[in-house]
Amino acid sequence: MHILIATNAFKHSLDAEEAALAIQTGLRQSKAVHTSECFPVGDGGDGTGPLIIKKCRGIVLDAVVHDALGRSINASFGLINAGETAVIEMADASGLRSLKHEELDPLRASSSGTGELMGSALDKGVSSIVIGMGGSATVDGGTGILKALGARFLNAAGDELAVLPQDLTDLETVDLSGLDERILKCKVTVLCDVDNLLLGEQGSAAIFGPQKGASADAVKKLDAALARLAAVALRQTGRDMAAVKYGGTAGGAAAGLYAFLNASLVNGIDHFLRLTNFDAAVEKADLVITGEGSIDEQTLQGKGPFGVAYQAKLKGLPVIAFAGKVPLGRIPGLQQYFDVLMAIGQQPSDLAAALANTKSNLIRTAEDAGNLLVLMQQNS
Repeated sequence: MHILIATNAFKHSLDAEEAALAIQTGLRQSKAVHTSECFPVGDGGDGTGPLIIKKCRGIVLDAVVHDALGRSINASFGLINAGETAVIEMADASGLRSLKHEELDPLRASSSGTGELMGSALDKGVSSIVIGMGGSATVDGGTGILKALGARFLNAAGDELAVLPQDLTDLETVDLSGLDERILKCKVTVLCDVDNLLLGEQGSAAIFGPQKGASADAVKKLDAALARLAAVALRQTGRDMAAVKYGGTAGGAAAGLYAFLNASLVNGIDHFLRLTNFDAAVEKADLVITGEGSIDEQTLQGKGPFGVAYQAKLKGLPVIAFAGKVPLGRIPGLQQYFDVLMAIGQQPSDLAAALANTKSNLIRTAEDAGNLLVLMQQNS
């Protein structure tokens, strides 16, 4: 039996590669006679960029950019496809991981560092840019990115707005005359791990703002700011930021790049699997194991494990999924794609303990699964 281990990250605990290796360790400790391949996956969330670069045998380049609060930091991006494509991880330049909890301030946090990375990639002569947008600290509609590339955001008097996104409610015009011409000739692809729209109760401010430090009042201000940006963008470009699927990704940065840079917003896991030739790995497998921190109905909206399971089912393969949290009741959609859905927790514990024990729980659960496979084979 050849087992393909294609896990997403277990958020706040293990990255995708660490999770896959833990499962592989458990399987090797079991009685199952097998071979295995680790194929960690990313769906556009934090950590997707490095996985793409590694799987595509790219190179990593360093750059000095500004974090979400305007401080100089060291970041990096990758080049793949013989240097024709840049791979950028938004979280590396504009991410939550660069800020302390008490520093979170989405009314002032800027995505400019990501734009600076894009500029550095253009300096290398790339013709396409792929951006994983998970883990950002911003809800600025991509205005920081655009400003770093030469756009100017002006009020009715023609003055440049001082603080973005806080001042976006005063936006009258986006001046694109200074925009780096190279970006308009470059294909920009945004990998999205959520399908939220830009505005409203399920929009980027309401759903993701609180995770980035926004109070209830700040959420209202951010939603109004993004609504004004969308109205101006529609008037100037004819592109509706508020209507585009995936537009709420990364605090609306996806929608902003769609409107002003003609970026393609795509399902992150589907694009990742195509880019990394996942199909070839599936062809060799007899069983697929996937997983991430939580698997529920939202998983079916395009999260990593669903993308993996979907491809496996096209080949008629059985799929086992491990997760820290699984639904108590039966969900037919999940059962259609996951033959076995296993919670990895062994005993009641709080979240902190569960996160700390993720690796050992994955190893133990994988060992148990391997032993169960042996019993099934003996009784078949």
